[in-house]
Amino acid sequence: MQLAALDGAFDTLLVTEPEPRILQVMLNRPERANAFTTRMGGELVDVFQALEAEPAAYRCVVLTGAGERAFCAGADLKERDGMTDGDFARQHHLFERMARAVLACPVPLLGAINGAAFAGGLELALCCDFAYASETARFALTEVTLGIMPGAGGTQNLPRTIGERRAKEVILTGRPFSAQDALAWGMVNRLLAPAEVLPAVLETAHAIAANAPLSVRQAKKAITQGLQMDRASGMLFEIEAYYQLIGTADRVEGIRAFNEKRRPVFQGR
Repeated sequence: MQLAALDGAFDTLLVTEPEPRILQVMLNRPERANAFTTRMGGELVDVFQALEAEPAAYRCVVLTGAGERAFCAGADLKERDGMTDGDFARQHHLFERMARAVLACPVPLLGAINGAAFAGGLELALCCDFAYASETARFALTEVTLGIMPGAGGTQNLPRTIGERRAKEVILTGRPFSAQDALAWGMVNRLLAPAEVLPAVLETAHAIAANAPLSVRQAKKAITQGLQMDRASGMLFEIEAYYQLIGTADRVEGIRAFNEKRRPVFQGR
């Protein structure tokens, strides 16, 4: 699978390979603040289900938005205007599948939050393993101001990221918060000037992609799954993940390269 070669098949995404082994997925509706449509939701499902089906195809994925105005403004409310209850429910079911597909990304998923991330856009950002953001970005879960509530993981991922009490304030008021708040609360890892966000994320993606891919995937899995367990069970899960790496060619290469004082060449085997 080379998703970058399929870029012409997507209407709402730009899918590129900025360097070997790294996939960049850009939400590409800047005229609508990169808001989700039914089409975009389906295309994101296609991309991330393909990644789950072939986890060795790439070593890192970068998710960002087109332009500097917005990462993603959430669902496109113009498309939703006049929807029947059934149409609304069917679209939201697709968005639920989208969030699950993004969360299931088997390789590290890095967010380059180039602008505002509101409602479903913030929920999508929270599906990333970690993110860097523009100093001018703003964030909010505004759903309760529209008669709905977060429904793409927001009530689950935000409290796990910034804590229950702070998440309740954010979700129940619907009020925006700043990039500086997001950094202080641990929701993003770094703040940068707008033009520097994507290059910095790609630099970090490059560092991850240079590491042993099986090790990276197993470590991500151990962190993600371990956080759903008590500590003792998590430790057992970690050891099971660890022992699957002992018989790999990359483990042998890593030790050999260290002793030969050279950079290892990992093959994902």
